[in-house]
Amino acid sequence: MSVRLEVRKLTKEAFAPFGDVIETEGADVRLINGGTTERFHALAQAQTGGGAAIVSIFRGQPRSCPYSVTMMERHPLGSQAFYPLQNRRWLVVVAQDVDGRPGSPEVFLASGAQGVNYRANIWHHPLMALDDVSDFLVVDREGEGNNLEEFDYPNPFEINWSK
Repeated sequence: MSVRLEVRKLTKEAFAPFGDVIETEGADVRLINGGTTERFHALAQAQTGGGAAIVSIFRGQPRSCPYSVTMMERHPLGSQAFYPLQNRRWLVVVAQDVDGRPGSPEVFLASGAQGVNYRANIWHHPLMALDDVSDFLVVDREGEGNNLEEFDYPNPFEINWSK
């Protein structure tokens, strides 16, 4: 039997225990390049744990609801940031650590103008694009050491969300 999860709006305050919301609203804005460019400064900080920060593009296939959350993952050595490139909504699923395992998931609906930076060692579900195939700019860690840990839940959690 699965437990139904509530989908909440992604806000900086609600997501703070897990990392940063990456968005221009409320950001420190600096004019650069002779005043022709706005720099939305330091929206998140990459954690590399002795590795290198790399930039990739992930292409996510859309997930449909109801959706069963059966596993979570975390990256103990570095942060992982996702930012949508096509202004499409997506779901962010995270969990607090409970004795080395993920607790009950929390689900956030991110707008196409919001990204997230999961801090190192934060349990999260793999990328959850909605509606259409979507590209995301991803900043994470590359280097020595095992930077991936996965956990399979004994009972699934259900996201039963409608557009």
